Amino acid sequence: MMEFNHKPVLFDETIDALNIRPNSIVVDCTTGGGGHSAAALEKLGSSGRLIAIDRDPDAIAVLKERFAGDERVTLVHDTFFNIELILHRLGVEKVDSIMADLGVSSYQLDTPERGFSFHNDALLDMRMSKEGRSAADLVNELSADELKRIIYTYGEEKFAPRISAAIVRERENGRIETTLQLAEIIKSAYPAAARRDGHPARKTFQALRIEVNGELSNLDSSVRAMFNSLSSGGRLAIISFHSLEDKIIKNAFSDFTVGCTCPPDFPVCVCGKKPQGKTFKPKTATKEELEINPRSRSAKLRTIEKL
Repeated sequence: MMEFNHKPVLFDETIDALNIRPNSIVVDCTTGGGGHSAAALEKLGSSGRLIAIDRDPDAIAVLKERFAGDERVTLVHDTFFNIELILHRLGVEKVDSIMADLGVSSYQLDTPERGFSFHNDALLDMRMSKEGRSAADLVNELSADELKRIIYTYGEEKFAPRISAAIVRERENGRIETTLQLAEIIKSAYPAAARRDGHPARKTFQALRIEVNGELSNLDSSVRAMFNSLSSGGRLAIISFHSLEDKIIKNAFSDFTVGCTCPPDFPVCVCGKKPQGKTFKPKTATKEELEINPRSRSAKLRTIEKL
């Protein structure tokens, strides 16, 4: 069996937040190695149902073995961007709990040939689905302005103009094919004084990964589709790993909690709007978890319940 070791962050907090009831329907939008899903199954009882979604074919192969013979589990090789379509195809109208653990998995980062990491040399790939345009395609084909926009917007990288210019300059000598090749180009574009603040390539690699996988461009509509797929009293719990993701989730959740929008001087409400959901205090990793799994340092869990 292929090793797909993903250490789920905020593990207990997520399972608790979902408030899983026996014999209900749970959707895991980013199943990965199945850690959160396995815990959900323990709470579901004999008649519950788990719909496990992942876009990574490696994850699906592992999940087929892990949950083989468990009739409660429906595996779906797709992206959660299509959650409403997935549920429609399965003949499911509403579900009781939905979870999503965003970002890249430990397996994807720690498998050099997937091309996500700047620590190992490999083909510059970064495709979670193993389909579509790779990171190499982007760095070799996009204009300097497009690269700058992606690196600045999705990486929050202040040296984006210098990095994009260096990439365009370097590719005139031949195609940029590998992770270390790109990491060296980024490093060369970085001011020496700024190199002390972590690896120079970190923000650019994050930005390219987000662009390759459409992680932010589809997130707002996906969060709203997840909420719309909940039954009354159902809960949605999402773990994000950087401020850009968290802001999108926070804003969407906020929209669902808004009630009356009438002007304050109206004596009675005429709009009839009522809050659709209630949120809970966000959770971050404990000191103990941070010591075991440093990758959890930027994780934030937000939960909303449908009223």
